[in-house]
Amino acid sequence: MSNTKNLIFLFLMLPFYSINAQELSKKDSVSNTNLKFKYKELIIPTALISYGVIGLMSDDLKDFNLGIRNEVTDDIDRKITIDDYSQYAPALSVYALNLCGIEGKNNLRDRSIILGTSYLLMSGTVMSLKTLTKIERPDGSGFNSFPSGHTATAFAGAEFLWQEYKDVSVWYGISGYLVATGTGFFRIYNNKHWLTDVATGAGIGILSTKIAYWIFPYVDTHIFKSKKNISSGMVAPFYNGKQMGIGMILNLK
Repeated sequence: MSNTKNLIFLFLMLPFYSINAQELSKKDSVSNTNLKFKYKELIIPTALISYGVIGLMSDDLKDFNLGIRNEVTDDIDRKITIDDYSQYAPALSVYALNLCGIEGKNNLRDRSIILGTSYLLMSGTVMSLKTLTKIERPDGSGFNSFPSGHTATAFAGAEFLWQEYKDVSVWYGISGYLVATGTGFFRIYNNKHWLTDVATGAGIGILSTKIAYWIFPYVDTHIFKSKKNISSGMVAPFYNGKQMGIGMILNLK
């Protein structure tokens, strides 16, 4: 039985590529020293989440949600489902940039652990809130509107892109947040979410990635047993008959 361990993370719409082991291991992670906990970084995600939570009880915000929904249904007939794909674009951009030779803050292994941690925190929070709140969607298609999972995924990826590449160029991070904002906009445009759903999803996504970076040293040391060398890696598409995605496999010695 091999002593090799596989880390598998699922992504969407990234072309197949193989990863050169030398390129993966030559850059050490710097997240341990470059990202410390700062209370001021909680302001924006906390404000977004608070807005959404208050909106569950505030009649004024409910009326505002309804007004936006009415504008959408009255003036827009054609739906655009780009948000089903754009939610993954910011996170995948990190891997695409690295593939093009533009190195970010962390090596492949460490950034993948961070992104996996972020998605675990984000999805757990989103699914728990959907189950607890049971808010009806604007189009009446279900009672799992709050918060927006698409928006949370997009903003988690946008913060991931920001953290990895802000020191290379702030425009990488800004572009990620523009795509994430567009994803939130199209969730409203397509009549799938209320504004409060989107705001809360954005806050959860940002906060999940920030927490993932803050706790990475602990996760790496106690769960992944400190640093390991990557011997090989591969990313390939998959399709199970209903869902399309990407699997990443890293072979660690």
